[in-house]
Amino acid sequence: MAQVLEFKLPDLGEGLTEAEIVRWLVQVGDVVAIDQPVVEVETAKAMVEVPCPYGGVVTARFGEEGTELPVGAPLLTVAVGPPASQVTGGDTEGSGNVLVGYGTSEAPARRRRVRSAAPANGTVKEPAPASPAPAVAAAPVLAEGPVPVISPLVRRLARDNDIDLRQLAGSGPDGLILRADVEGALRAKATPAPVAAEPAVPVSPDRNGTRIPLKGVRGAVADKLSRSRREIPDATCWVDADATELMRARAAMNAAGGPKISLLALFARITTAALARFPELNSYIDTGAREVVQLDHVHLGFAAQTERGLVVPVVRDAHARDAESLTAEFARLTESARAGTLTPGELTGGTFTLNNYGVFGVDGSTPIINHPEAAMLGVGRIVPKPWVHEGELAVRQVVQLSFTFDHRVCDGGTAGGFLRYVADCVEHPAVLLRTL
Repeated sequence: MAQVLEFKLPDLGEGLTEAEIVRWLVQVGDVVAIDQPVVEVETAKAMVEVPCPYGGVVTARFGEEGTELPVGAPLLTVAVGPPASQVTGGDTEGSGNVLVGYGTSEAPARRRRVRSAAPANGTVKEPAPASPAPAVAAAPVLAEGPVPVISPLVRRLARDNDIDLRQLAGSGPDGLILRADVEGALRAKATPAPVAAEPAVPVSPDRNGTRIPLKGVRGAVADKLSRSRREIPDATCWVDADATELMRARAAMNAAGGPKISLLALFARITTAALARFPELNSYIDTGAREVVQLDHVHLGFAAQTERGLVVPVVRDAHARDAESLTAEFARLTESARAGTLTPGELTGGTFTLNNYGVFGVDGSTPIINHPEAAMLGVGRIVPKPWVHEGELAVRQVVQLSFTFDHRVCDGGTAGGFLRYVADCVEHPAVLLRTL
């Protein structure tokens, strides 16, 4: 007799707690193979095709397109054939695609009988899940063995807030501890005193307008920028620089043949050289330990505007790349960002951000730091302006550079030294030869 296995929305990594169904790739009654993508979902970081770890016949789908589901909620059910007890002389086939909360060997023991009739449209509406209760009080204490948590962000969140993961009972598959579990423990730990509810303020009729939900990428950006403003005491300094020689150097590079070098790649190369001289700016604050953590690698984020909103892809090990490699990686990540195919790993882990807002035709900006990073370099448009060059007034290619930094990691002297070095490299590219 066939068994029905329930496939739940897995933890897609980096502490994501929910995802929106964008497009179903299978219908009820379809036969699916192990690791076949069954649904396309949009997380706060990227569009992801989710593979099913079971092979069989789809018997039900949970949620319409556009529905937002929490991690651990049912996605679909699959009839997989006779139970393992009726199979002789062989191992149960499993998924080869590792999903958080799903193994790569045999199917889980929890099974249900095939439903006698599926809904006509093949979609089962699941009641809205109740908000998870804090798991601290009733959680068993794990004396030994590995803690059932996979995401490094979940571990960091717990460590920064002095939460003992062994005291938590995970709400994910097989007891996996999710970000929601740690956040629930934080809410329970805070236990704020009850505050009298303020009377509701009536909405004036002339303030009724179109309501747009803050979810997906837009919601993630709103949460992150709000957190940055709350936690980081930022300051900004800026300087104008004569970029004429940098533009000439780029033209000479591209005239020599080979792959074309982008201007963003040159600014990235200047940035990594400046961070090598001022390493305290390539860091983050460990609030729990009250320490500045300086990093020995530069994972350079760059702001990219897409139809889905603002995203910040990350170039790994930017400090070890030359201008050609940086140009190629910027192009690849930009194309993926526009297509909405960036993976969570390509959108996280940055240590410093380069923001080229000159593409919007503006000169300057005071950007919000990409939390938990410590600084961001902004580059305005490069335009012809009157400039005193070698004692005479001339028309030069001028750019405004702005630098926003976390005042906890350094003082103004360090920030000014960083920005001045960047400006010197822009005005005299030969300065970079000292560090090559």
